[in-house]
Amino acid sequence: MRTDKPLELKFAFPLKALNGGLFVSRGCGIHPTRTIDSHELIFVRSGMLGIFEDKQRFELKEGDALLLRPGLRHGGTLAYPPDLSFFWIHFLIEKESKTTKSQQIEIPRVGRVAEPQRFAELCLRFLDAQESDPGNRLRLSLLLALMLAELAAAPKSSGPEAAALAARASELIAVDSLDQDFSAGRLAAKLRCNPDYLGRIFKAAYGYSLTRAIHNRRIAQARKLLLESNLNIGEIVGASGFGDIAFFRRIFKRHTGFAPHSFRKLCPRRHINTE
Repeated sequence: MRTDKPLELKFAFPLKALNGGLFVSRGCGIHPTRTIDSHELIFVRSGMLGIFEDKQRFELKEGDALLLRPGLRHGGTLAYPPDLSFFWIHFLIEKESKTTKSQQIEIPRVGRVAEPQRFAELCLRFLDAQESDPGNRLRLSLLLALMLAELAAAPKSSGPEAAALAARASELIAVDSLDQDFSAGRLAAKLRCNPDYLGRIFKAAYGYSLTRAIHNRRIAQARKLLLESNLNIGEIVGASGFGDIAFFRRIFKRHTGFAPHSFRKLCPRRHINTE
């Protein structure tokens, strides 16, 4: 009996990824007005993108995603600012076979991404796969499916006041948590509320603890610097809000499954356009 026979899988997959890229603004120009015959996923990495589709206008900020539909006219509403960069991916949705059973997910047309750095990494993996193995459409389509699943996983909140407090805490974590002295206790003191209460409503809104959110932000910054800068590990530790290299390595591997130096080797290839 052969023991080296590979596992054979057949996919009836509705998504077909076409192509994608990373747009980096030169500080001039505007998104062209056009109608395309495919879906397009846009994810803003930095800056703000003004765009319309049909009669709807959108101003997408860092961390926002938008799904454009085929057959509808879309184009820019604002000139490209100098700090704008966004990922774009074109794809088709093919008809499923009558014999194929599927689990449906609901994807909002526009909204915030819960973990922008993780989403950006999926985009980078897509671009790397597109450059290194362009004929492997199934691989590209599976990466696209992961992105759409992230968009479908919208965070839930409790009441409007609790949701507003949790959102304010999230904003402060995004801005202040790269300071090594930042902590869940200091955050609660700044918001003038009980730390246990803040922890409860934050977890209800986002599905994880304040400490996890702080680690997520710091690890997201470390991931970005590892992939997009030439800083050494010690410099990245300080710039990410960690005070200790050993602790950073342990938390980084727990979050990503990689040692920092191994993570840095991911996704070296990508398609970048400036117009």
